[in-house]
Amino acid sequence: MKSTHRRNATATGALLAAATLLTLGVQAGSASAQPGGSANATAAKGQPVRNPGALPAQLTPSQRADLIAKAQNTAAATAKELGLGAQEKLVVRDVVKDQDGTTHTRYERTYEGLPVLGGDLVVSRTAADRTQSVSKASNAQLQGISTSAPADAPAAASAKALDAAKAVGSKADKTDAAPRKIVWMANGVPTLAYETVVGGLQDDGTPNQLHVITDAKTGAKLHQWQGIETGVGNTHYSGQVTLGSTKTGTGYTLTDAGRGNHKTYNLNHGTSGTGSLFSQTTDTWGNGLNSNAATAGADAAYGAGVTWDFYKNVFGRAGIRGDGVAAYSRVHYGNAYVNAFWDDSCFCMTYGDGTANNDPLTSLDVAGHEMSHGVTAATAGLEYSNESGGLNEATSDIMGTSVEFYANNPSAPGNYLIGEQININGDGTPLRYMDKPSKDGGSADAWYSGVGNLDVHYSSGPANHWFYLASEGSGAKTINGVNYNSPTSDGLPVTGIGRDKAQLVWYKALTTKFNSTTDYAGARAGTIAAATELYGAGSAEVKAVTDAWAAVNVGARSGGGTPTPGNVFESTTQVAIPDSPGPAVTSSVAVTGITGNAPSTLKVGVKITHSYIGDLQIDLVAPNGTSFRLQNSSSDSTANLDKTYTVNASAVAANGTWKLKVQDKAAADTGTITDFKLTF
Repeated sequence: MKSTHRRNATATGALLAAATLLTLGVQAGSASAQPGGSANATAAKGQPVRNPGALPAQLTPSQRADLIAKAQNTAAATAKELGLGAQEKLVVRDVVKDQDGTTHTRYERTYEGLPVLGGDLVVSRTAADRTQSVSKASNAQLQGISTSAPADAPAAASAKALDAAKAVGSKADKTDAAPRKIVWMANGVPTLAYETVVGGLQDDGTPNQLHVITDAKTGAKLHQWQGIETGVGNTHYSGQVTLGSTKTGTGYTLTDAGRGNHKTYNLNHGTSGTGSLFSQTTDTWGNGLNSNAATAGADAAYGAGVTWDFYKNVFGRAGIRGDGVAAYSRVHYGNAYVNAFWDDSCFCMTYGDGTANNDPLTSLDVAGHEMSHGVTAATAGLEYSNESGGLNEATSDIMGTSVEFYANNPSAPGNYLIGEQININGDGTPLRYMDKPSKDGGSADAWYSGVGNLDVHYSSGPANHWFYLASEGSGAKTINGVNYNSPTSDGLPVTGIGRDKAQLVWYKALTTKFNSTTDYAGARAGTIAAATELYGAGSAEVKAVTDAWAAVNVGARSGGGTPTPGNVFESTTQVAIPDSPGPAVTSSVAVTGITGNAPSTLKVGVKITHSYIGDLQIDLVAPNGTSFRLQNSSSDSTANLDKTYTVNASAVAANGTWKLKVQDKAAADTGTITDFKLTF
């Protein structure tokens, strides 16, 4: 089903702002929601690691602030060490510290004073202050960029942004603010651009924060993403729980002083502001029925409290930003609003009441999901589009699921189903399934080269599937009364390492390896690196992490496992590629003897000799004329191409003549197609 929660990630600086859930959030346990598990001695809940020093250290807000200040004071020296240009400066966004003293400092960049979106990087340093590694969102060089723009460029940027917003259903007739001049770097080649934000409402009533990037000189739209990311009390979903509240002179308010002063507000069907803080003369909130306004407030407060405890007790993280400051929650948003969302600009979670205002979206995994969007915004800043958007969404599903298991609440038992309690589909089915994502009708079970073109709630499928496989392994099993039977794309089994280890690996990769443009290949590399630091090279944990990625078609197995080869059709006829502006050329293979349609993971092997592979635009053309874009032309100056792409061709009949179509899009060289291979 089409998810209604649209989340936005402002990539770097402003690339990740808010997200709708259309599914998630709450605290668990019948008494105090304080499950055990400390990041300071072992991996989550007593799971030993080979290298305890690689575990995240628990920092107080003041310790974190000191590390940020120290890093900012030495930012100029760091920029020089990294070989950045004289026009570039580094601005510290976050610092994460390991127990062995290693620090991971996340920087944004500016160029001649302009924000550089997609230029973020992470520098890891040992306790002895030696640089250990650098992870960049882009390896392009920032140099020779003119920062002057035509006088009419801001007006053109506003017009383009409004057109883009209207194309996706917004009725806004003005932008939120004047366009901001930036350098856009997320797509490789640094370009002077404008970032324009369009507000108003989306087509389903969700607040709108559409960020549109336009070329400052040509006015062309370069990119866009959504900034809203679509999470004693008698609760509706989690039973009777203990809530954090504050006594006042005349009664109590839903203010959790023990968790950063988190507050829960009643919007009473409004769509702006905070409404009124839940206040009453007794300290019993709600009655478990949705007819009582405080019931949804109790669910939201409980979900926020459990999520706070999860991040603090498992990862040593004091609040969403690590600074000890709580977000706040708003319930009863809008009229029959079927969604929930995180908005980084207000640092708050907001929950609608569902169809006919009878089903608030305040379940436990929703709260964990929504608040985790805030953690992603404060750390990796995964841009909320393309493959990074799917990873952003998957992070919230992974952590929302982990929060649900952590709570250990019999009224809301942990499972690998997303939004199973809120019944958005109207038939009792979950919103998403982590063991086999395609069961929702839209999500991908495994990676393929076009997966980043899906809605981010569907492109999250491979990462959700990875988390399930890494946690529990493949095959049939029953967990907390739910039956699962998780397949693998290569037909080989996966042995899980347990959810506690898998969630720790993902969190460490998120906070120390990922950046705003991380894609699935980068997520694989980051999680393998995190597992290696925690458990050692060659460990069972590293093997399982690697094999779980191979099982969702990202990279190879750790060794020893060979997938079934399948049916191979190949052409080794050499086809010359004329220089630009020459026509496209094709290499063909005839496929016969395959029953039905092509697979959803059709392997397309391509070998081309060429001076600059970035010059090439490459498509796979099916027998019925359907075209699948394998590669756009880019600034990649690598010589020669030898790559296997994966295409979801399940809507196309397998038998017939398939063509590899290649066109040189830049002048000054020629090349040759030397091999074209399809594996069914």
